[in-house]
Amino acid sequence: MYGVAASTLSCFNHNNANFELHEHARHTADFHPSIWKDYFLEYASEPMQELDHIGAQIETLKQEVTKMLTARDEKPLAKLNLIDSICRLGLHYHFECEVDEVLQQIHKDYTTNGEINHDDNLASLALLFRLLRQQGFYVSPNVFKRFKDVHGNFNEKLATDVEGLLSLYEASHLRIHGENILDEALVFTSIHLKSITTQLSTSLSAKVNRGLSQPLHHGLPRFEARKYISIYEQDPTHDKIILSLAKLDFNFLQNLYQMEAGNICKWWKELDVPRKLPFVRDRIVECYYWSLGVYFEPQFCRARKIMTKTLGMLSIIDDTYDAYGTIDELELFTQAIERWDISCLDDLPEYMRLSYSSLLKFYEEMAEEMEKERRVYCTDYYQKQFKKVVQAYMGEARWFNNNYTPTTEDYIHTSTISCTYPLLTTASYIEMEEGATQDIFKWVASEPKIVKASSIICRIMDDIVSNEFEQERGHVVSVLECYMKEHGVSREEAIQESQKRVTDAWKDINEECLRPTQIPMPFLVRVVNLARYMAVMYKDENSYTHAGGVMKEHIEALLVDLVPI
Repeated sequence: MYGVAASTLSCFNHNNANFELHEHARHTADFHPSIWKDYFLEYASEPMQELDHIGAQIETLKQEVTKMLTARDEKPLAKLNLIDSICRLGLHYHFECEVDEVLQQIHKDYTTNGEINHDDNLASLALLFRLLRQQGFYVSPNVFKRFKDVHGNFNEKLATDVEGLLSLYEASHLRIHGENILDEALVFTSIHLKSITTQLSTSLSAKVNRGLSQPLHHGLPRFEARKYISIYEQDPTHDKIILSLAKLDFNFLQNLYQMEAGNICKWWKELDVPRKLPFVRDRIVECYYWSLGVYFEPQFCRARKIMTKTLGMLSIIDDTYDAYGTIDELELFTQAIERWDISCLDDLPEYMRLSYSSLLKFYEEMAEEMEKERRVYCTDYYQKQFKKVVQAYMGEARWFNNNYTPTTEDYIHTSTISCTYPLLTTASYIEMEEGATQDIFKWVASEPKIVKASSIICRIMDDIVSNEFEQERGHVVSVLECYMKEHGVSREEAIQESQKRVTDAWKDINEECLRPTQIPMPFLVRVVNLARYMAVMYKDENSYTHAGGVMKEHIEALLVDLVPI
């Protein structure tokens, strides 16, 4: 953690609180206003219409799919495509036990000491490999050696096997360190798939284009489900029961999401952030979508509320440090956060009081709930992580104020805290209830490899796409400037090196999700989904700051547009 040095300011001397604001000292950003304004307010506290009727239909269809998964007259391998469809269509959460049982049996019957002992075509073997890896089973990629030629390269005859190429392409994204054959497979399949997309059937072309645009393993599950419903429907071999269930389930959850988003927007409007703090990004709907990326399942309604409010508060505070506060004001705010006491309120500049008082109020409400459930440790860890974030913000503000460029490693050390992902991981566990023991929170606080990897993905992807915009207005250096200065290289070389770090971080994540895992898989999935959010929303631009493109498309798809039944 980047420690805050003792300040020369007299902490909370009331005379310092209302010092004159010098606008020329502020590096304000020209953030565009909210795209959604009051759109979702109409859904606040609204009863979910027709949900009982839809729920009954869903339950009937679920029973049919359960029969397919548990049928004894089929060999387990015959169910791979069924399981793949269920996962891609966002239905896996309904059938977790059944899917795990089938894949456990497949792992037992078709692998020996981690080696797949089954002879089949490339598409089937790659699908088998991917589904087992997704479920946390280690299986060796050596099975793909049989598709290489005498020179050790992938056989060019595979160029016409589009299903096989796509299946291997998707499987290669679950690779871990040292699996060179999967590194080669990704390059080989990417080149060939890009060259043939115009020669395919509509359904297959859509699958290939979607995969190249967004690899399945790096995609946000609910958005990928929305995309895949359309692709699956075009496939002449689709199962009508599964398709109907996917559509009904999607619309059922959308109704729930709309109500949640409406209630969050109501809270934000009561804070009156856009009017009182016009220098911050007005992005509460986007914050809700971020939380939806972490968990879409209906049982996590309260968890999404905490996550969204945390993101909203962090967004305000981040913009205070990055885009508005003077160095002296920020020192005061940092000390107030360290004390975490409402008595500090009067000692802060007027514009900082809203964020400080709102944060403490939100925290107290959360702490009261945890006290009722005898899980006070949840909010204790939350508070500690929040303090670390603000201390890291302050460290970066001092760098900027002193025109200082740290080493790349020093920058990564501080900025993987200021990116907020360790805090967001902690926040994501508070309302998961089942299994969220104190040991889980201790684990997060110990800076485990998977949380570090997710934080590196967050920081580097944000830096790459935000760098030019932020440097134009004056901003702390990014990983790119640090690396360029330290190694005397160009921006392009710094980007390439940074992208290698992202690739390595994904390998770390994949490795940490293999059984036996340090903590239960439902908790690891939240960390993976945080990384996925960055892989999608910060792929080509900072879609949180510039929310009119990819972000708007995602929100419309999940929160506005119904799936036609």
